[in-house]
Amino acid sequence: MPTLSIKYRSFDGFERAINAQMAHFQRLHPDVTFTASHAGPEELYDEMVTHGGVHSGQYDVMLILTDWLPDLQARHGLVCLDDLLRTNPPDDWPHGWSPSLLELQRNSAGQVFGLPYHDGPEMFHYRADLFDDVGEHQLFRATYGRTLRVPQTWDEFREVAQFFTRPDQGLYGAVIAGLNDGHNNVYDFFIHLWSRGGRLFDDQLNPVFNDAIGREALQFYVDSLTTMGITSPQALSYDSVAAGVAYAAGEGAMMLNWAGFMSVAQLPPSNIINKTRCTTIPRGTGSGGRHASLNVYWVLGICAGSQQQALAYEFLRETASPAMDKIRSEEHTSELQSRQYLVCRLLLEKK
Repeated sequence: MPTLSIKYRSFDGFERAINAQMAHFQRLHPDVTFTASHAGPEELYDEMVTHGGVHSGQYDVMLILTDWLPDLQARHGLVCLDDLLRTNPPDDWPHGWSPSLLELQRNSAGQVFGLPYHDGPEMFHYRADLFDDVGEHQLFRATYGRTLRVPQTWDEFREVAQFFTRPDQGLYGAVIAGLNDGHNNVYDFFIHLWSRGGRLFDDQLNPVFNDAIGREALQFYVDSLTTMGITSPQALSYDSVAAGVAYAAGEGAMMLNWAGFMSVAQLPPSNIINKTRCTTIPRGTGSGGRHASLNVYWVLGICAGSQQQALAYEFLRETASPAMDKIRSEEHTSELQSRQYLVCRLLLEKK
């Protein structure tokens, strides 16, 4: 009886989705059994990439953050899926996926090393009910002498965020995921850098972000979490999930976060259903200023050390079906909703 072993990131939504997808696969293949284990992102990378878990033969399938793929490709740690995709592709491959979920798992030669599993780009979320309110427009004009609008620049963002910060009403100008977890705090700095025209590396891959633009970007990001006074006192404890839940609970007028949190804000028990929108992220005011974002997501790949690569691919293929994709979306949203319910209760208790 063959057994597939899966390694994935610790997260209740992932756990429920993968368990449901394994059960579905077993109904199709009654002779197959599974073992599954999970770890936090740092531990997952350490075990599977740094210490060669992908080569050990212990695991067949791995949930992979696209940031890790260049390293894994350089280590020859994943099975190239090109031949399998050519002869037995998932339903509606590749047209059933947005191009934003198809590029990062390819190497420079265009070879594919994973199938999309979860998430997408960062976006700028804002409360349409606040920005459309006539009274808010009148008050903003009286205070700042200009028309209230969704910020197009970071200078406008600072001003608008300060305007909407009303702690006595439980409202802050912005919800920011400030937890020092190597996730949003890193990605958000990149966005601040790129949106001002800065670069991480030059053409020879030398670090160049410690220039005037980089220092301005980092200082603005730090100030937005500290001296600007536009975020909840809890902002430094918010990871991306907690920030998305707080925004849906009505804590902020604006938020920079992943696209999936739009759905969280649109489903019960959100306090802002039909009151939120997404748009482009603000840009810097200098000559190099531009609207910029980034894209990071999770993919399922086959470990190079797997002795059951054909069966592992069948699992990837079935998990990429519309029915299994729906389960993944529902379980992820369900987990966020449960956290959101608890946050809403805490906010109501404080009031």
